[in-house]
Amino acid sequence: MADAFIVDAVRTAGGKRGGALADVHPVDLAAQTLDALVERTGIDPKAVDDVIMGCVSQAGQQAMQVGRNAVLATKHLPESTPAVTIDRQCGSSQQAIQFAAQAVMSGTQDVVIASGVESMTRVPMGSSAMFHMKEGLGNYKSPGLEKKYPGVQWSQFMGAEMMAQKHGFSKDELDRFALASHEKAKAATEAGAFDAEIVPIPIETPEGEKMHTVDEGIRFDASLEGIASVKLLSPEGRITAASASQICDGSSAALIVSEAMLKKHGLTPLARIVDLTVTAGDPVIMLEEPLFATDKALKKAGLSIDDIDLYEVNEAFAPVPMAWLKHVGADPAKLNVNGGAIALGHPLGASGTKLMATLLHALKARGKKYGLQTMCEGGGVANVTIVEML
Repeated sequence: MADAFIVDAVRTAGGKRGGALADVHPVDLAAQTLDALVERTGIDPKAVDDVIMGCVSQAGQQAMQVGRNAVLATKHLPESTPAVTIDRQCGSSQQAIQFAAQAVMSGTQDVVIASGVESMTRVPMGSSAMFHMKEGLGNYKSPGLEKKYPGVQWSQFMGAEMMAQKHGFSKDELDRFALASHEKAKAATEAGAFDAEIVPIPIETPEGEKMHTVDEGIRFDASLEGIASVKLLSPEGRITAASASQICDGSSAALIVSEAMLKKHGLTPLARIVDLTVTAGDPVIMLEEPLFATDKALKKAGLSIDDIDLYEVNEAFAPVPMAWLKHVGADPAKLNVNGGAIALGHPLGASGTKLMATLLHALKARGKKYGLQTMCEGGGVANVTIVEML
């Protein structure tokens, strides 16, 4: 089977809910990221066979095929460029990477952009379901689902609490993990570690237009005392908003091409895709599947966890990467080395290509070889992508 190569991956800096990116329409936010990717790589826009865009809340300003609308809003991509919008919940744009790679590896397409967008300010999480429920238009949980899972609430928060209890993590351990995320993100920002991956987005401020280039969610003055003081989300639980990912606005994109297109367009790849894995398990605890998906991915790739130089495990909630480390036997020093979603934000459909941008540039900066990315997803699904730097 042919190889698939990632030429570059970029992301916007995260915007807090109601923050720096709140006034940017998600279509235009995604379009600016697509344009930046085309400009940075130098790919002929007419050569792009498809754009695959992840987006979870496909309603309101993200309705009516946000991927296609973003292409139409770009400066560079021609009207003839196809696009599709996909939803694998939090792993939507990681799945976009895997679909793009599969297209290239199969030989059916040669140049594909994987991408994602989510404006959680403009299209609140869950609004695509809640609006219809409030209007009396029915519940997404069908009679068939209710019969199979009677009385079950599909809740990532409940799944996170279940994981914390199952794996024996105390509130203090969760809080300390959250603090480390902010500390790593602060250090990375101050060292310029994100500069190579961030697409500057022009925003209007009271002082005039400026470029948004710094992740708004990072608490540069974070302390254990401050994090520990945040109210529990459940009186009997262990998780607080401080040990969960932040609501975030953002977009991201990656260019994936065949070997023939590397030569034809004079492109220099960052990495080769080694393995594409997706698995599914318990939909109630929901967030635990990355543990088992990683086992399968490593076996398929013929690698051990010790072979992997850096890992990006999405910090949807602190128990997820903590349980992943414990289960896989991974080195904590290689995990989310520039911080994770607890500090940087989790823009749902944009997080997959966002994490890939961070992983690739972190590997490049350190001169390392193998990277692994995984994240938990609604419904008990998980993607794992392994890359080899070139």
